[in-house]
Amino acid sequence: MNIKSLLIGSAAALAAVSGAQAADAIVAAEPEPMEYVRVCDAFGTGFFYIPGTETCLKIGGYVRFQTDFGRDQFGNSDWNSWTRARVAFDAKSDTELGTLTSFIAIHGEAGNGGFGVDVDPVTGPSIFGLGSGATSDFYVDEAYIELGGFRVGTFLNWWDNDMIGETETASNITRYTSVRYVYDGGTFRAGLSVDEIPDYTNLLTNGTYHNDVGFSGMVAATLGGVNFELLGAYDNAAEEGAVRAWLSAEVGPGTLEVMGLYASGYNSYYAASEWSIAADYSFKATDKLAITPGAQYFSDYGFDNGNDAWRVGLTLDYKVVENLDLKATVNYTNPDNDDDFVTGFLRLQRSF
Repeated sequence: MNIKSLLIGSAAALAAVSGAQAADAIVAAEPEPMEYVRVCDAFGTGFFYIPGTETCLKIGGYVRFQTDFGRDQFGNSDWNSWTRARVAFDAKSDTELGTLTSFIAIHGEAGNGGFGVDVDPVTGPSIFGLGSGATSDFYVDEAYIELGGFRVGTFLNWWDNDMIGETETASNITRYTSVRYVYDGGTFRAGLSVDEIPDYTNLLTNGTYHNDVGFSGMVAATLGGVNFELLGAYDNAAEEGAVRAWLSAEVGPGTLEVMGLYASGYNSYYAASEWSIAADYSFKATDKLAITPGAQYFSDYGFDNGNDAWRVGLTLDYKVVENLDLKATVNYTNPDNDDDFVTGFLRLQRSF
């Protein structure tokens, strides 16, 4: 056997061994195809499909920094700065009974502790109590389930909706644990809500109302640029009720709003006066700046017979950049039987 034959035979043996080892090698499995997030446009912008489901989810919220100023509970001039973070989750899916919705909104607030803006029915907006970020706290602002017009949970009542400006006092307590039904025909809407009245104190008598039940109803219509809404409510704990009518219309370069309110007495839905009328006009001065002057008249302010009052104010809304807004308001209130006073706030809010 010559050297050439030996080399050829050795190479063939090595090739055979290498082939056997290659056949026994572990081959990695191919990766599973990844399911990317899909946009869900069935319920508006911002929704996406939760991977592996047919449920659409939208995540939003804002960060707000605000400084309030006005009279505190001692009748002195004061101010307070605070910050709020809001995160909201809105999940929707189609069912044979209509759209199934679950909504959660969580607030986290931080302040210097001790003061916050609230509304005293006698003195008006003032800095006292836990009204807007008085202390560091986390709480559920809204959490509810909705299907086919029925909604159950804790959420803001129709009385929370108010005018464009920040001058009027149009409600008292607005967050309730409720069961409600709304018929929405587009142009015409109507609803009825059964509300759990929380523990609260009548600031006129210092009497405390414990858990009871309230009833609130809504009828609204939209025709062209005109919107009308009528609210009625009854607080069984106080055995008092309230009614509110609101009309808005596109007039000239802006929107004119007129609101009338009546209450038989101090109640959880409205507690500022026996009756009142308010109006404002909002118009865009520039593409970024909106100006809203407003006024309100109160009869028997704070349910003090013969103590009428009037208020005038101005609200400015300025869009700094997309999703970053600046709001400023100042209001002057003059009651017949009390000193006049000025309140307001300056707010910077980044929404997402």
